[in-house]
Amino acid sequence: MKAISCVLALALVAGCGGGGGSSNDYRVVRMASGPVSNACNSSQRSARNPQLCGCIQAAADVELSGSDQRRMVRFYDDPHEAQEVRQSDRARDEEFWKRYSAFVNRAESMCTGL
Repeated sequence: MKAISCVLALALVAGCGGGGGSSNDYRVVRMASGPVSNACNSSQRSARNPQLCGCIQAAADVELSGSDQRRMVRFYDDPHEAQEVRQSDRARDEEFWKRYSAFVNRAESMCTGL
């Protein structure tokens, strides 16, 4: 009887978990490592810390490809490059800026307060 109760309790608990989330639910991972996190941690910005930089990397992993991440890492060293890309009329830059803007919005919503 005790074994049946344990199995029943385990089945009940297992039935309560997880489900309903999408496979790209960014809230699951709020700490990651990669090129964006490395650049953030190496920057001279006073607000940087490993938790914030890891969270920003997690947002980048959701919104940006590897090549987009490497491109935006250059913005840490040369903020003027970001301005040039933002103001560019080239279709490639405009598409990148849309993805970058989505990344910024996601990072703000995920990482505020870290």
